Parts: sequence; C-alpha cells; structure tokens
Amino acid sequence: MKKELKLYNTLSRTKEIFIPIEPDIVKIYTCGPTVYNYAHIGNLRSYIFPDILKKLLKFLGYNVKHIINITDVGHLTSDSDSGDDKVEKEAMKQGKSAWEISRFFANAFIEDIKLLNIELPYKFTYATDYINEQIKMVKILEEKGYTYKTEDGIYFDTSKFSEYGKLARLDLEGLEEGIRVDIKDKKNKTDFALWKFTPKKQKRQMEWESPWGKGFPGWHIECSAMIFAELGSHIDIHTGGTDHIPVHHTNEIAQAECTSGEKFVNYWLHGAFLVLDKNQRMGKSEGNFIGLRELVKQNFLPMSFRYLALNTHYRHFLTFSLDILKSTQNAYLNLKKLIKSEFDREVETDVSEVSIFDKLILDALLDDLNTPKAIGLIWEMLQDKNINKNDKINIIRKYDNILSLNLLDFSDLEKKEIKIPDEVIQLAQKRWNEKLNKNFEEADNIRKVIFEKGFEIRDFKDKYEIYPIKTYKV
Repeated sequence: MKKELKLYNTLSRTKEIFIPIEPDIVKIYTCGPTVYNYAHIGNLRSYIFPDILKKLLKFLGYNVKHIINITDVGHLTSDSDSGDDKVEKEAMKQGKSAWEISRFFANAFIEDIKLLNIELPYKFTYATDYINEQIKMVKILEEKGYTYKTEDGIYFDTSKFSEYGKLARLDLEGLEEGIRVDIKDKKNKTDFALWKFTPKKQKRQMEWESPWGKGFPGWHIECSAMIFAELGSHIDIHTGGTDHIPVHHTNEIAQAECTSGEKFVNYWLHGAFLVLDKNQRMGKSEGNFIGLRELVKQNFLPMSFRYLALNTHYRHFLTFSLDILKSTQNAYLNLKKLIKSEFDREVETDVSEVSIFDKLILDALLDDLNTPKAIGLIWEMLQDKNINKNDKINIIRKYDNILSLNLLDFSDLEKKEIKIPDEVIQLAQKRWNEKLNKNFEEADNIRKVIFEKGFEIRDFKDKYEIYPIKTYKV
C-alpha cells in the first residue's frame, strides 16, 4: 500500500488525499512556455514544483506520464483574443521566421530546465504538431452547439456551460462589461476564441486551412487538444502558475468537459509568483526580466536558485533579489560543507535516531510538497550527534533523489585561489570613482577592459567586488 499524499487542489480550495484514476499510473500535464523569448526565473520556478511532485510520485511507486507543452503559435498579446501573435511579432522584430524563433527559444528553455535538474517530461508537445487534433475538437464543440462565428473567428459560448468559472470561482454576474475582455461582437464577456481567422489582406507565417477558413488555433484549445491526444480526456493532475486560473485554465475546463462530457482534471495545482521589491511580479511585459543565464554569468550556481525556490512553499510568493540569492548560495554551500564534514568524521555513535528524521522528512514532502520543512529537517538531522554518519548520508542520498540539489556532489566546493592582478584592481577602483562621479560611459568602458582581462565587476549598494569570469555551459 502506497503512502498517503496530500495535495492542495485549486478546484476545491482544500488539501485532498491523492487518489489516481488508475491504480499505478499518474498522468500529469504542465503548461509550458510560449517560446518567443527566454524563460525568466519566475517562469522557471513554476517547473520546479511539478518536478518535485513527479519525483515524489515515482518514489512512492507510481508510473508517471508527464507532458509539458510548447506554445509556438496562437498566444496573442492580450488574453482577450486580440493583438499580435507573440511568436510572429518577435520573428518580425528579429527578421527571422516564426519557426526559427520558436525552435530556438524552445531549445533554450529545455537547456534552462536541465541546468535546474528538472527531469525532462515523457514528451514535449508543440502546438503546431497538433493542428488537426485542435480542428477536430472545435468541430465537436460546433456540432454540440457550443460555438458561434464572428468576423475574426470561431468562439466558445460560455453561457452554454453551466459550470463555467468553477476553478476561478468567477462571479459572472458581477463582471463589468469590458473589464476582463473587450466585448466587440462576442455574445458574452467571457467567451473565447477557438479558431482565429487570418486577417484579410494579411499573410501569416503560421496559418492552416480549416472548415471555417484559413487561420490558426486559439491559445486555450491547444492545451486541451494535446492532453486529449497524449493523455486522454480525463487526467490526474494539471499544473501551472496562478495567473492561468481565471482565464486559461478556466477555458481549458470549459472546452474539454463540453467536448468529452466528463470531468477533465482531478487535481489542479498552481504555483505562486516570484516577486521583487514591493511584491512586484517579474514578467517580460513588466520589463524586469532576469534569466537563469544572466545569474550564471554572475557566478551564481543554478542549484542555488533551485535551493531558493525549495525554501519557499510553491503556493507562496517567492521574494527574489540578487542579495537574497547571494545569501541563499552561501547557505546552500554551507549545507554541502556540513554534509561533506560527515565523511571526515571518525567517531560513530552506537545509537542512531535516523528513523525519526526519515519519517519526518517524508511526511513533510507528502504534505503538499512541503520542501522548506524537509530542508529544515535535513539541517537538523545533520547537527544531531546521536545519528551516525552513514545513516545521515543514506538519508541525504534517499531524499536528494527527490529534491535534486546535488547534495553529495562537492565539486563546487573546490575553490582555487585566483590572484587578481594589480592592474585589474587599479582599473576596478578607477571605474568605481568614475561611477561615483557619474561618468557612466567611461565606467562602462573600463568594465569592458576588465572583462577582456578575464574578470568582471559586481556592484552593490556602496561597494563592488571583483570576480574571475566563470560560466556554466548554457
């Protein structure tokens, strides 16, 4: 009999005991990126908690079939089904094809999640590979009377689905006209596009023939069609960010359940935002984008960011700054030093209380993936004198298969003394003086010279530090 796992289900707003549809198989779908730019670290956080979930389920003895989609068409700049296609817009900006842009950033995303020890899914599903499946689903909805045609596309009539908004608990009566979407010629404020027509006198790079005319799929239909094609019409778990609850996931439920006539997803899991100062959300549109590659170039370990993410529960806001990450990296390395010191211990104890910690760590993970508590218990266990070193190492090995923090890899603790040349030290001080005098252009020029000599400068509030350039493969 498998251990009891509790998950917070957004649909019920409660923790529920996880019961799979099939006894030993768990089907999970994770909303993937729209590939018109690099993923920022806020995006990447939303793939860490499904990774913990998947590895925990495997630890418990389940076979897991996990899919992450790649949105390479149909995600417009507005949730109200208006604006430009994000991928085509970026392609035009860079003078490349939409296919080149989408594949480049999809590959970059995959490399980023590899750096974070996120296990690759059973399959990445690209929306453009499932056009026929999407057309088929729209046709079924049309035959069942859930759609209508407007000047710019085929729309889902949300008034015909009595449970519309149940995930987000939308007050449909209280929605003011124009607040959530631009009405235009829609029948209802919440109606959404299933298929968009190519605008007249316009040639899109990504467009397909359909029973309703040449065009492209709506963003929401893509996920449901890919799930139906790869996992079936009824799945165990669907994960994503909290921003998807009121629109994207709400619309997924409507079109999926009206197509199949059955429940779509048993457990909806949503991760909270990564926020900056004053609880400001990180996002591409907000202009405060920080990518994993940028952190790596500043000598932060990818595992330090994963450690930071795991020290805050996935349903809580994760506050981020470079200073916080620097402190986190120090804590992460100190944890590894503490683990490494166990290998050097000569004295073994006769009595070991490791079974207590074994149970407590697993209980924490089984309680809606409480990774902060699990990590705190690992620290506590390591400092317990009544546990012998071999037992401690075995526990670390056991649960690091789930946490995936490379806790028994000590290679990043090996520091070589690198002498900073006097010339670089002098240049760095000169640059700092220029910056204080607000001669920013000259300060930038000096920074470039320092970089060419193999070093870089990191500025803090009232000081700077010099680092040798060291990057991880990205």
